[in-house]
Amino acid sequence: MCGNNMSAPLPAIVPAARKATAAVIFLHGLGDTGHGWAEAMAGIRTPHVKYICPHAPIMPVSLNMNMAMPSWFDIIGLNPDAEEDETGIKKAAESIKALIDQEVKNGIPSHRIVLGGFSQGGALSLYTALTTQQKLAGVVALSCWLPLRNSLSKSVLGSNKEVPVLQCHGEADPLVPLIFGCLTVEKLKTMLNPNNITFKTYPRMPHSACPEEMMDIKQFIEKQLPPID
Repeated sequence: MCGNNMSAPLPAIVPAARKATAAVIFLHGLGDTGHGWAEAMAGIRTPHVKYICPHAPIMPVSLNMNMAMPSWFDIIGLNPDAEEDETGIKKAAESIKALIDQEVKNGIPSHRIVLGGFSQGGALSLYTALTTQQKLAGVVALSCWLPLRNSLSKSVLGSNKEVPVLQCHGEADPLVPLIFGCLTVEKLKTMLNPNNITFKTYPRMPHSACPEEMMDIKQFIEKQLPPID
């Protein structure tokens, strides 16, 4: 990797098959990189959509005995009452907002951008969508939870009160149990228009994705980011 290690490498990108008029920014989970999700997105790609899968910076993670790994913010524990890395979460959200701004500069307006992620990346995508002034086309939240949920109130909501959300969770998830998904969707319904929130669960699916879920994501993206004639 060139340059200093403080900056994460450039995102993995699946370019649009024709002129990009929309984008999906998708954030991977703890310890992963953007490459796997870029591959998954390539499998469900829509011709006018560009897919951007950034890599999290490497940092020590409390949950994993302070071992350094790709992580958007520190995770101290995985139970609902665990202490949270508020500073890190807010800093990570700012970096994602900067990424959205970069796409806007590239000519794709924020309302033509779907933000999404898996696990820790899904958590960050939800938090970013709820706190940004950038109006988004939609949010895809997979196998995740809502960070800092007790400090989030309707008053902090930015421009996305009406944003469509697709939230998905495996019913056999041992790492982020289904109850996290259920609690998250209930909280989201108090903050956003509940009619715009879709919650899908998949029997026997662990902490991963499955073909049925990927097709649901593809349909959601195509609905929220239709081609511009």
